[in-house]
Amino acid sequence: MYSAEILTQAVVSGLLMGFIYALIAVGLCMIWGLMEIVNFAHGDMMMISMFSAFWMWTLVDIDPLVSMPLIVVMLFCIGVLTYFIVIKRILNAPMLAQILATFGLSIFIRYLAQFLWTPDTRLVQHPWLEGRIEIGGIFIGMPQLAAGAASIITFIFLYFFINRTEVGVALLAVSEDREAAALMGINSDKMFALGWGIGAACLGVSGAMMANFYPITPEVGLLFALIAYVSVALGGFGSIVGAFIGGIIIGLVEAISGLLIAPAFKYVFVFGVYLLVVFIRPQGLWGRY
Repeated sequence: MYSAEILTQAVVSGLLMGFIYALIAVGLCMIWGLMEIVNFAHGDMMMISMFSAFWMWTLVDIDPLVSMPLIVVMLFCIGVLTYFIVIKRILNAPMLAQILATFGLSIFIRYLAQFLWTPDTRLVQHPWLEGRIEIGGIFIGMPQLAAGAASIITFIFLYFFINRTEVGVALLAVSEDREAAALMGINSDKMFALGWGIGAACLGVSGAMMANFYPITPEVGLLFALIAYVSVALGGFGSIVGAFIGGIIIGLVEAISGLLIAPAFKYVFVFGVYLLVVFIRPQGLWGRY
């Protein structure tokens, strides 16, 4: 049996990772909710974010905490360019073509990174955010705490942007019915590009903050992309709130099952919870589809 302190430690660690998973899932959900296209390159865009933070720290001594705004802008531009260069061309194509397009983009980004930076694992050495704090016998890593806080703040900002601004309402309108939105004078093409930009910008926040404590390789995005898919499906396609809560649930299940059972089997329980929810409610907990 584990003590209450150890269980609380696992819950806190799971929550902090869950907040990061949640923001990654929200970025994926933004794109799906607008166009019903799954971005298989989502994790690889996060890998670009993490490598950008690493190289800025290594080459020009800019800490990831400082470089994060620059990386967010860069990822936003990458998202917009991805839409205009790749996605716009296959927007009305069969679903198989859409899947293969983003899957091919994922392969291209990943192996380009291996060519440029080799498959070696890299770490940001001695960032500003180091060490841990103790609260009531619970140890909290400063990088993880900052990453979790940044994820929450970003989600709150995004939520109010979507639900309280004119541009956000236009995004919602396009996601509901693009033809009706076009009749109201909303340029769906610009909204699609904005959605891709915002989805990638979320990865700019999560990737830059995770670079403070997580090993960086060209393959690093694979796991996070898979967890993002599960989080979105668990929370419900089309709901950013559902995606965020889904990410938190995944983080908690991962941490608690890793403690109670074994770390090697934690993803069995992550996907088991997902399958259970899908069997009971196929559209996810808060899904609209």
